[in-house]
Amino acid sequence: MHSPEHRIATSVLVIGTGGAGLRAAIELAERGVDVLAVGKRPKADAHTSLAAGGINAALATMDPQDSWQQHAADTLKESYLLADPRTVRIVTQGAARGIEDLQRWGMPFAREQDGRISQRFFGAHTYRRTAFAGDYTGLEIQRTLINRAAQLEVPVLDSVYITRILVRDNVVFGAYGFDLTDGSRYVIHADAVILAAGGHTRIWRRTSSRRDENTGDSFRLAVLAGCRIRDAELVQFHPSGLIAPENAAGTLVSEAARGEGGILRNRLGERFMSQYDPKRMELSTRDRVSLAAYTEIKEGRGTPNGGVWLDVSHLPRETIMTRLPRVYQTLLELQMLDITKEPIEIAPTAHYSMGGVWVRPEDHSTDVDGLYAIGEAASGLHGANRLGGNSLIELLVFGRIVGQAAAEYSAALDAQRRSAEALDLARAEVDDLLTADGPENVRSLQRSLRDIMTEYAGVVRDEGGLRKGLAELAAVRARIADVGVHPDLAGFQDLAHAFDLKSAALAAQATIETALERRETRGCHNRSDYPKLDPALRVNLVWSGPGSVEREAIPPIPGEIKALMREVSTTGKLVE
Repeated sequence: MHSPEHRIATSVLVIGTGGAGLRAAIELAERGVDVLAVGKRPKADAHTSLAAGGINAALATMDPQDSWQQHAADTLKESYLLADPRTVRIVTQGAARGIEDLQRWGMPFAREQDGRISQRFFGAHTYRRTAFAGDYTGLEIQRTLINRAAQLEVPVLDSVYITRILVRDNVVFGAYGFDLTDGSRYVIHADAVILAAGGHTRIWRRTSSRRDENTGDSFRLAVLAGCRIRDAELVQFHPSGLIAPENAAGTLVSEAARGEGGILRNRLGERFMSQYDPKRMELSTRDRVSLAAYTEIKEGRGTPNGGVWLDVSHLPRETIMTRLPRVYQTLLELQMLDITKEPIEIAPTAHYSMGGVWVRPEDHSTDVDGLYAIGEAASGLHGANRLGGNSLIELLVFGRIVGQAAAEYSAALDAQRRSAEALDLARAEVDDLLTADGPENVRSLQRSLRDIMTEYAGVVRDEGGLRKGLAELAAVRARIADVGVHPDLAGFQDLAHAFDLKSAALAAQATIETALERRETRGCHNRSDYPKLDPALRVNLVWSGPGSVEREAIPPIPGEIKALMREVSTTGKLVE
């Protein structure tokens, strides 16, 4: 019954072929280190390609007074003081270098007439520091990285699903997985492993992720290897996700739609932001707009399908066609809706995991020797609210740093010690699922899990709901033991969904348990039973398995940065 096993050895294995994984692989290849990048999705269609807004760096091309220190201050302030000041310094200081790398590899940034890189306002930034390429910045970055990786002949395995990171005595020695098309297995031996497999936002019913990405793979792979998860409860809900059609629920409507003058109304036609943020109205921060929309829907003033209206139809047609072309196109394709004439029905959607695997700020190493985590899989930069545009720059800065760290770690290793036992365990796990013929359906269990997270751990949470969520989650977890997995001619998607489900269950547990522990309202985390911010909870919550949540102190903010932290006006700016 055993499928054939491919055995591969490499110095460094990168799991994930989005922006973070590719940037790390490029760094390794440029240093002449043997590297292999593995992704479960085609690399050209990684989640990074969906990022629309832009990428931050204090280049000061538009506002000469901008500095990395001010970028750091804005990031820390927006994080509600939960970001690690060391991580923030590394990213903001290294940002200009990240942009230079992209330019060198041919990234087509929007430019001013004199050739400088154009930068625009985005969210709670003091100055214009978001570089962009139309409203498809992420797609261009991903293309640029794919091209550079191809020039360097970086081997990339698409459609391989990693099920386990292989560890012996807390030292990594590779990973195990299977091919999504033919089911053949992969044993990949590596000195170091870089985990860049995204976040866990797909465990909610409405999300800006596609159905087979961000299911919490990183969380599960890391925890089984011996790592911990930090800030799992801190999830950014984007205010404007589509409700219909069902198969595209959560698809983002760019915040440029509000930035250009879009108006939010409830079912009664009321412009409700005046109740929540009369000064900034629709240009308020993501967490506030999401909370406002959620409250309107919850209190019965939502649209027929449980959303709110976002209306741009009063804007000149030309503005819509030139400034919001992607939004216009998307709505026409998905709903046959002409946004120049009709309002769009939207609701908050799970968008970004601000927490992730526990890593050290300086090199993103984890609790396991030789294992690193980067991108949305890692934690430390965003705290309780991510500054728009910071995720893309994080990929470039830490992709480079971690590539270098993994190269040095591999070079210093005098031997790679393996464990037949760890490998047998990984193999048996796949075998057991492949022969599983239980009555439970993987997809319906996934749906139940998403319903639990949406109902009890969504935009607003409280103790009673979270406890109920934990109880219902335990019931779903018990049923996972009885799933039936049936690969067919189309491939081994069913097996992948079963692993996605295991990952989602672990990520859900971590999220609910840390949300219970954070008895306050801060940034994206709203507790209706604890509506105020609690200064004593200015800590990160670190989860190391069911029932185990510890508080971790956050280092002090350096004086030069602290002096620059102030309220930022968002008047006339694009929000996040």
